[in-house]
Amino acid sequence: RGPWYSPSLKTMNTYIFSYYLIQFCGHSWIFTNMFIRFLSFGEDSVADTFHSIGLVMRICQLASILELLHIWFGIEKEQFFPRFLQITERIIILFVAIASQEEVQGKGIVCVLFFLWSCIDVIRYTYCILSETGIYFQGLAWLYHSLWIPFYPLSVLAQAFAIYESLPHFEASGTYSTRISFPFDLTIYFPYVLKMYMAILFGGKSFYFLANTTIHCNALAELGNTLPFLLGG
Repeated sequence: RGPWYSPSLKTMNTYIFSYYLIQFCGHSWIFTNMFIRFLSFGEDSVADTFHSIGLVMRICQLASILELLHIWFGIEKEQFFPRFLQITERIIILFVAIASQEEVQGKGIVCVLFFLWSCIDVIRYTYCILSETGIYFQGLAWLYHSLWIPFYPLSVLAQAFAIYESLPHFEASGTYSTRISFPFDLTIYFPYVLKMYMAILFGGKSFYFLANTTIHCNALAELGNTLPFLLGG
């Protein structure tokens, strides 16, 4: 190791710690804001979730694209393709199915989806921050690995329902539907594209869920045989 190693490693650790911290702050703000708004306004806060929180959520999801570069360059030791699926489907759901259709933004499913995303990511980035600093808290590790298993399929169902809610509005408005006349006449009807994407979503997310469930279950087993308790055994 040359004299460049330690400064380079320190810079990389500082960067990845800062990234985790920014994501943690963003998702913590989203989660806390949603919780306080619900306590203050009750069900009326649901319809205004996107307008109050949507900007911060979009910034956090766009920033998560950096995680693909982290994996590519070996900064994070995770599989590239499963993370690619997770990040791209969140961006598609958020920017295409929700942000482009004002009628969908006031739906209750948006509040549910934001809650699930923020809850998962607050725990995940807390776990990542502590791991980066060399702090290992067994209770947090158990919480991170155990909550992922039920929360992830719930978020997939919420995403599929968000697409389903957006379909009538895409059909009525014709948003993103287009006609190509060269080199041959072709009409792209966007609701059909979304329906095909829903099928791909379930296939891809099933692959991601199975691959990562094994990882999380193994981690739970290493934490002291907590897996049988988690599964109700």
